[in-house]
Amino acid sequence: MKVAVKKIDDANVAVQGNIENKVIENNVDKLAREAGKQMKVDGFRKGKVPPHVVKKLHGDKLRQDAEGDALRSLIDLGVKEAGINTADILGEPIFRKYDKKDDGIEVEVEISLRPTIEAEGYEKAVPAFEKPEATEKEVEEKLEEIAAQQAPYEKIKRKRMVRDGDMVVIDFEGFVDGVAFEGGKAEKFNLKIGSGQFIPGFEEQIIGMKYDEEKTITVTFPEEYQSKELAGKEAEFKVTLHEIQEQVPAELNDELAQKLLQDDKATLDTLKEKLKEQIVNEKVSKVYNEELKPQLIEALVENFDFALPNNIVEQEIDAKINAKAREMSEAELNEFKENPEKVEALRDEVREEAENSVKATFIVDALAKKEAVNVDDQEVSQAIYYEAMMSGQDPQQVIKYYQENNLLPAVKMGMIEDKLFGKLLGLDQK
Repeated sequence: MKVAVKKIDDANVAVQGNIENKVIENNVDKLAREAGKQMKVDGFRKGKVPPHVVKKLHGDKLRQDAEGDALRSLIDLGVKEAGINTADILGEPIFRKYDKKDDGIEVEVEISLRPTIEAEGYEKAVPAFEKPEATEKEVEEKLEEIAAQQAPYEKIKRKRMVRDGDMVVIDFEGFVDGVAFEGGKAEKFNLKIGSGQFIPGFEEQIIGMKYDEEKTITVTFPEEYQSKELAGKEAEFKVTLHEIQEQVPAELNDELAQKLLQDDKATLDTLKEKLKEQIVNEKVSKVYNEELKPQLIEALVENFDFALPNNIVEQEIDAKINAKAREMSEAELNEFKENPEKVEALRDEVREEAENSVKATFIVDALAKKEAVNVDDQEVSQAIYYEAMMSGQDPQQVIKYYQENNLLPAVKMGMIEDKLFGKLLGLDQK
């Protein structure tokens, strides 16, 4: 078996060759002999099934496997002849030709390699910026906001009507078509007006009620309501108001600081410093994600010039096409299915974006090594765990989902990218 090797560029090599029929037949014979040693067929002792019987029973499968073995041998020969280090090969080869002829199979594959990047001169791509600060007014507003959140609810001292933001204590019972429904009744129920805890329209109609007032409230359950028996139906609620509570602003003192910081030595000034730091971090995070990070990626992509592995670019194009497809209507999808030219036009449309994305990934990888920036698996798990907790999800289930869908490498790469850019920009991004 002979091969011809052609270097396309620094990241891609073409391997051409012809797999002769005799090579495939030899492989078929070899596979049939090996299979015969393991098979059990009536009329033959186990392990003594002749090759011709195996071929008769599994001819198509044997030929398919024989062709696969021959193809791998051709690629291995091409890799050896091209002097390629197998550790540099990325992904699976791209098949440019696989034509079955009378005398064999004509093959042309493209092997993609990890690009070599000279990680020098990247410092000039780092955008200049002024680190944001927190004003005294912002700190005071943040302090008042937190104090309001900590403020307890107390029964109002003078009788008045319910206002938005009040906590009310009510009895209620719901009816649909005059019939009480399950789960629609409660006594001495605490409800914060404006919380959105009840279906739309309910809390708004509580506003204006007075102590011991009874009122019938009419609302309509949303079409997507969890209970199918109630979804989209109009309901009446008989409501009795027992009590109105309002928040009593918490005092801004050392005691509040100690409570919030869980430190019996903390002072109000300590809390203000923490809030100042939090405000600055929020501003830095905003400017980083909205301005600095996109600017830095764009500058790095422009600053470096190297060949990209074609198979990785094609994978990225596939991913972008699939993302667009998920947003298409059924009619649009059918139009693309019936028109291959439209698909190719769409691939061309997203190609530059895909190439820049792939390029940025390899640049980040090279610069992270240069700057000794790394993220271990435990950091990735902790980040996912924290995000799941913050969003009210089961962390173990979220981590399992990421593992089963092979999403952990992408999360890790994103964390490495932020850690690297944070270092280059002089920020404490994680």
